[in-house]
Amino acid sequence: MNTLISFLGKGKADARTGYRTANYRFDASFSRSVPFFGIALAEYLKPDRLVLVGTSGSMWDVFFEGEGAGDDAVLQLMAAVEAGEVDDALLDLPRRQLGARLDVQVECLLIPYARDASEQAEILRLLAGVVRPGGNLSLDVTHGFRHLPMLALVAARYLARVVGVKIDELYYGALEMTTPDGETPVLRLGGLLAMLDWVDALATYDKDGDYGVFAPLLTADGMEKGNADLLPRAAYFERTGNPVRARETLGSVFPSVEAHRGALGGLFSETLKKRISWFRRGKRDDWELSLADAYRERGDYLRAATFMYEAFVTRACNEQSDDPTDFELRKKNYAIARAQQPEVAKLEYLRNSLAHGVRPRADQEARTLDDEGRLQTALKSLRNKLFKL
Repeated sequence: MNTLISFLGKGKADARTGYRTANYRFDASFSRSVPFFGIALAEYLKPDRLVLVGTSGSMWDVFFEGEGAGDDAVLQLMAAVEAGEVDDALLDLPRRQLGARLDVQVECLLIPYARDASEQAEILRLLAGVVRPGGNLSLDVTHGFRHLPMLALVAARYLARVVGVKIDELYYGALEMTTPDGETPVLRLGGLLAMLDWVDALATYDKDGDYGVFAPLLTADGMEKGNADLLPRAAYFERTGNPVRARETLGSVFPSVEAHRGALGGLFSETLKKRISWFRRGKRDDWELSLADAYRERGDYLRAATFMYEAFVTRACNEQSDDPTDFELRKKNYAIARAQQPEVAKLEYLRNSLAHGVRPRADQEARTLDDEGRLQTALKSLRNKLFKL
């Protein structure tokens, strides 16, 4: 089901209709001259449902445009609008009148003024109650009170994530951008939601290190899908303890990331490149140590201990000019290095305890795992001692 939510505010540009009539231009073949943008938008989109959202003082009488001046119901509604006392019972009139005019199911929703966090949360709750999971939603923020477009942006994200609706677009009839020939452009603000998707992706990466979340965003921003899909592939190799394959895959996609000039990708490209640039650092032990540091900082202690341990073994192989990909050579060189740096045994015990969920027998090591601060300190201390920092 396609739903359009349109916010009403309060205007006095026209003594008769409240809002000033404008000729809204949607595209080359569609324009409408109306005082309330939502009417034109409903005619343009032809939704299954139109939900009008406003406060007790919003211009609920804007739809009558001076009609029915002698109608008691209209006069009562106009008086309530003037006094800021519109209630649900009075909204039956605009619901029926506009539904008949547009031949669409119309619902009217009273909301508070969003004066504080409690009222703002209540608005989100009320909006969630009028949308359907799995449906499509468009929002019109043209006429709402000036602070409501900010809340509408949050509402769009909330409804998409919590209720499970697909946000098609956010619309704004830009009266202040009316051209000399009298046409008012219609702006599509869905790009703001896409920006929030990028911000969310960065937060997701910072939390769990999965840069695969950027792939669909880059594809939507114009990158060739085959190139973008290398990111989740590289992330898979990294997260399964294969930094060699991860590095190879990142090396293949990094030029595409550097060259990408999409509107949003370009905005976030430097940040993205910084987050995946570990593969350019030195040799394999440098990659593994960089990954250990990154996972420790984001609280993924098992991967942090694992990559630090692997970096130590790889470095031991490098010092003997042995192949670090050979399992038997890794065992041999680890034994040699452990004899020289017995402190690595603590790292091995920590890694095994984290991997198997078994607490060490030694009281001191058990206390380390019982407190996150102690574990952080222990991992940093081992890193400094084992890698001579």
